[in-house]
Amino acid sequence: QVQLVESGGGLVQAGGSLRLSCAASGRTFSSYTMGWFRQAPGKEREFVSAISRSGGSTNYAHSVKGRFTISRDNAKNTVYLQMNSLKPEDTAVYYCAADRSVVIRTYPTAYDYWGQGTQVTVSS
Repeated sequence: QVQLVESGGGLVQAGGSLRLSCAASGRTFSSYTMGWFRQAPGKEREFVSAISRSGGSTNYAHSVKGRFTISRDNAKNTVYLQMNSLKPEDTAVYYCAADRSVVIRTYPTAYDYWGQGTQVTVSS
């Protein structure tokens, strides 16, 4: 069992930055591929980024590539999402998720555990 708690969301102007954190409970954090997803009102949950167990591999949605950076600190049981050059279309609830798979997967149903989400609002 893994419990995930996101933090770091908020209101920011277009062009600004935010850093999301996701703290995981338990001693097996390094056994999970970690992902970030987001869901805007009226839309389906979509993949944002994911990072392998060791942090050596990452994957990004096309819409955020070059602006967002995912990282993890296995000693702190935490995964981060640095978001730069934010756009109004980035507005959503952001969720972190844990997947037991060794490979990075980009679809929500692959992930076993989810956080409660943190709201990110980007004003124009």
